[in-house]
Amino acid sequence: MVPHLVTALNGPLLDLEKKILEATPAIERWFRLEWQEHTPPFYCSVDLRNAGFKLAPVDTNLFPGGFNNLAPEMLPLAVQAAMAAIEKYCPDAKNLLLIPEVQTRNAFYLQNIARQMQIFRQTGLNVRLGTLDESIKEPTNINLPDGTQLTLEPLLRSPNGRRLGLKNFDPCTILLNNDLSAGIPSILENLNEQTLLPPLHAGWAMRRKSNHFSSYDDVVKKFSKMVDIDPWLLNPFFAKCSGVNFHERTGEDALVATIDTLLAKIRKKYKEYGIKDKPFVIVKADAGTYGMGILTVRDSKEVRNLTEEQRDKMAVTKDGKAIRDVIVQEGVYTFEQINDAVAEPVVYMIDRYVVGGFYRVHEGRRVDENLNSPGMHFVPLAFAHQHAVPDMRAKPGTAAPNRFYLYGVVARLALLAASLELEKTDPNPEIY
Repeated sequence: MVPHLVTALNGPLLDLEKKILEATPAIERWFRLEWQEHTPPFYCSVDLRNAGFKLAPVDTNLFPGGFNNLAPEMLPLAVQAAMAAIEKYCPDAKNLLLIPEVQTRNAFYLQNIARQMQIFRQTGLNVRLGTLDESIKEPTNINLPDGTQLTLEPLLRSPNGRRLGLKNFDPCTILLNNDLSAGIPSILENLNEQTLLPPLHAGWAMRRKSNHFSSYDDVVKKFSKMVDIDPWLLNPFFAKCSGVNFHERTGEDALVATIDTLLAKIRKKYKEYGIKDKPFVIVKADAGTYGMGILTVRDSKEVRNLTEEQRDKMAVTKDGKAIRDVIVQEGVYTFEQINDAVAEPVVYMIDRYVVGGFYRVHEGRRVDENLNSPGMHFVPLAFAHQHAVPDMRAKPGTAAPNRFYLYGVVARLALLAASLELEKTDPNPEIY
């Protein structure tokens, strides 16, 4: 399904699509060479926003949920990509331990875990679920809406303390689908005999969005020079602001000044491209996910006039972690719609391969607001079954494969940025 664009695809984005289509061989070679130098995260999802004049990632998740929202047609590709990923770390892998979030009541999330288990089992792995929930002392069955079950089991360290597994289950590889927002549990530390994916420093206990977008800056500058485009067309401006406490109103002056500076930069770009829309920024926690701790700001005065309810929402993120550092990011409109509801594409990757995606759709949100919030739903994309193969005969802006190819290119730029980010923030680089 291709969404309806309220504004015609013209101007800068049409020129961008044309240049990227013409440069497809060079782009694919460039990615291939980059992956010889850098190791992609095991898996990743990227939230994109298409403003008609700009296409940019606004969030990159290294512990993606939502695999259940991918089109079934993409399953074989996901299996192939998972095989390639597993072979890098443990070519003779037999057992895979998957550690999910500690949220057994979220049926949608659990269906995502079931889909992941399906993918990895089709690669030839025995897959079992170990939980960080210390209240689970024995294998516990959880019923899913489709009538199937998942079994959560308590994690066990080996007698020598060097390995992690389950009762009568010793895995070669441990895959986290828990973003560690609550911190790093001691049971996951010092596992030098096993491969833990993603690594611990990819979790929100240590990861920061400002580090990711700093790496994305570097990637886009290099890519844009090769394709001969303005990096801004693919890249949201951003700035980090530390020491913010929304309840006590400390750090407020610095935040206001940061917002004013960023809005001025955006206005300058809008004027350069003749864009009439009103610039805005997104203020969000520098660490964290699940769409929490996010604020749309069109004028810095709004920060000083927040209601108590808004301050409460900006005070903590997932697992009750206090917000002290925020990233102020250029807001990117989304002018895509499905059935008159605002939509944004989300692209999923395993290893360096795009394996599908979906549109996040929200009927109660505006084109300048965060869509990752209660009330959203998802429309799967099969990426026209040929997501990596653009239609070179079609005019730019008219063919679904070309739109999806553009999505895939930008998502892979964010994936490469995540790779660089993890390299730069690795606390123990000598052991890799």
